[in-house]
Amino acid sequence: MPIKEMYASHEERMKKAIEVLRREYGSLRAGRATTGLLDKVVVEYYGAQSPINQVANVAVPEPRTIVIQPWDKKMLPVIEKAILQSDLGLTPNNDGAIIRLVLPQLTQQRRQELVKVVHKEAEESRVAIRNLRRDANDALKKFEKDKLASEDEVKKAQDDIQKLTDKYIKEVDHIMASKEKEVMEV
Repeated sequence: MPIKEMYASHEERMKKAIEVLRREYGSLRAGRATTGLLDKVVVEYYGAQSPINQVANVAVPEPRTIVIQPWDKKMLPVIEKAILQSDLGLTPNNDGAIIRLVLPQLTQQRRQELVKVVHKEAEESRVAIRNLRRDANDALKKFEKDKLASEDEVKKAQDDIQKLTDKYIKEVDHIMASKEKEVMEV
């Protein structure tokens, strides 16, 4: 049945929108060190662009410190340069064997800026989910027009899509609230 396939497809795409939001939040600096902060930082390693976690061990020994230990010592200056050029705003400390990144305490103003970014990312996810709902409803109308589904089946499917949309928007709101709380934590 095409309605069930379309429903499953749209649910999968909504889940992906949630995953993207979680990944974006993971790379957002919130005063606490996470290895996810370095996910977007890439270095050139034997001619290929690679994320830092694929050329080094990345660990968080303390709440505000990230330690990067490259597998190849020649990668130290390359990793250091990539971190400096990234938008993280962190200064790496290189001791010849490992790189330490110390996250400074966030100011109240910076926390408020981060909360705005958190809200913006959440709104982008909500819009993506609503766009998926619109696409699903358009597909349902086409099914009805092409006589692949009855008017009652389409109406029920539209209700199901709306419930699915509400569920995922509520999940976005929940994720946003927990990230906002984490950012505002002193």
